[in-house]
Amino acid sequence: MSKKLVAYFSASGVTKGVAEKIAKIVDADIFEIEPKQKYTVADLNWMDKNSRSTIEMKNKTFRPEIKETVKDISKYDVVVVGFPVWWYTAPTIINTFLDSLDFSGKTIIPFCTSGGSGIEDCQRDLQKTYPSYIIKNGKRIRGNESVDYIKNWLQ
Repeated sequence: MSKKLVAYFSASGVTKGVAEKIAKIVDADIFEIEPKQKYTVADLNWMDKNSRSTIEMKNKTFRPEIKETVKDISKYDVVVVGFPVWWYTAPTIINTFLDSLDFSGKTIIPFCTSGGSGIEDCQRDLQKTYPSYIIKNGKRIRGNESVDYIKNWLQ
């Protein structure tokens, strides 16, 4: 039986709620990817060209610092990685997390939370950045789906 981890970054709490549902459904450990410097409301203002999130997302090589990472990734076979969609892709903090550990031989399953944007661009960008990783097809979840809906996707 494979050991699973749900790792997520949540700016507003929506992704956190979905991650908690997934962890409970698949009996996984859970880990919050937290920025070393917490994002403020102003930081997240995508309409502001000078906001922190806009500046970070303009530079695809930018890696915001995270508070900590998973202590022992070797005990997990499957890692479900969740995030809100920013500028049609995963926030660069997800790259910080993926760069911080060796995911060789592990299955990564992304999920994103978004009211409109799909996961296709997020997944394509992750596969392009991490070609040696096993990244399975993910799912966009709005955040208000039922446990049954999420169970069906995970099967």
